[in-house]
Amino acid sequence: MSGVFTVVFYNDAAAKEYRKLDGSTKRLVNVALLKLQTRADEIGTPLSGPLAGCKKIKWRNVGLRMIFRIVDETTVEIVEVIAIGQRDKERAYRTATQRIETPAHRTGMFTPPDDTSC
Repeated sequence: MSGVFTVVFYNDAAAKEYRKLDGSTKRLVNVALLKLQTRADEIGTPLSGPLAGCKKIKWRNVGLRMIFRIVDETTVEIVEVIAIGQRDKERAYRTATQRIETPAHRTGMFTPPDDTSC
């Protein structure tokens, strides 16, 4: 099913988490976001419980988690980045759970940086 996916942030808070990342961490996340644009259905670890239907990508060395899900909208497949945050006390997972329990307005489509060396 691999193809072209449009990566968007679930809401303003998710976009803000991305913008607040420091340079080296943002580069790691950018690489993952670029991969999500072409292989979202192939990467990530499926989650369960209240986050069933979502997947995670984790960076153990920096203790970071990104939670996302694929939304099939017939004409285009969308990847919603729900939360990006530290593993500390399951904060990223709690944040993602809270966000998907309330309606969201997608914001900010991911645009790859000019520097593709990410």
